[in-house]
Amino acid sequence: MKWQGRRNSSNIEDRRGQAGGGLGGGRGMNPMLLVSLFRLLFSKAGLVIVAVLAVVFFLTGTNPIAFLQQFVGGEPQYAQTSTDQRNPEEQALAEQTGIVLADTEDVWNKLLQGYREPTLVLFSGQINSACGLASSASGPFYCPGDEKLYIDLSFFGEMEHQLGAAGDFAQAYVVGHEVGHHVQKLTGTMEQVNAMRGQLSEVEFNKLMVRVELQADFYAGVWAHHTQRATGFMEPGDLEEALNAASAIGDDRLQKRSTGRVVPDFFTHGTSAQRVRWFKKGFETGDVSQGDTFNAAVL
Repeated sequence: MKWQGRRNSSNIEDRRGQAGGGLGGGRGMNPMLLVSLFRLLFSKAGLVIVAVLAVVFFLTGTNPIAFLQQFVGGEPQYAQTSTDQRNPEEQALAEQTGIVLADTEDVWNKLLQGYREPTLVLFSGQINSACGLASSASGPFYCPGDEKLYIDLSFFGEMEHQLGAAGDFAQAYVVGHEVGHHVQKLTGTMEQVNAMRGQLSEVEFNKLMVRVELQADFYAGVWAHHTQRATGFMEPGDLEEALNAASAIGDDRLQKRSTGRVVPDFFTHGTSAQRVRWFKKGFETGDVSQGDTFNAAVL
């Protein structure tokens, strides 16, 4: 996949290396203690302290606002880990992921009127989102509550080594799939599906969720179709990488791998064959109107 040297998305929050993803508000200070602090600052001794702190901040590069927010509260800060401390391969992967996100922005801004671009959150370990606390074990996910995609880049290594789904285009497929869920949020599909949650049995709702996931696969194919036409970014073998990844994360294959048996009633994402079929349909047609998995007689 030819991704180097192209536009990177600006809709990225890098929270790697932060415990809990860097969320959580500042700690409040007792009002009387705050008054005492201001009195101290405006005394002679306080002026000396301020001068000393100013020198310390200057020499250490400390942000005084961030320092004060530790005591008086305020908006959470997303401190960035120095890129110099990161693995070059991981940095390249982060850049590649941001460029793929930019490609999805270009495509969906053209295909969907009033498209709101989602934010991609890179994290490591665990993360807090509007959908709750999640860990790397959850895999990449989209949260409709804050319209953000969450990805721990280590997942791509697991795809390669544990699932046999290697390749940069396989990784791009994952991003395209999660953006597909964002498209479902904007078109009202997610809201309609969630409204059915209490009206269906677990088995029937699982079947509905399969159709949700297959449509996201279709939308990933639509993105790849239009990006290929616009940029010619695909190389020989790329399509096979995406199809292999779609197959590797089919419910039947994952169940067989983990438990040794396949239980269709517990499918939530679709079989390997179904996921391949819908991604391929999106890629071959590029026509959003052909992705109605909910009324499809055959998945």
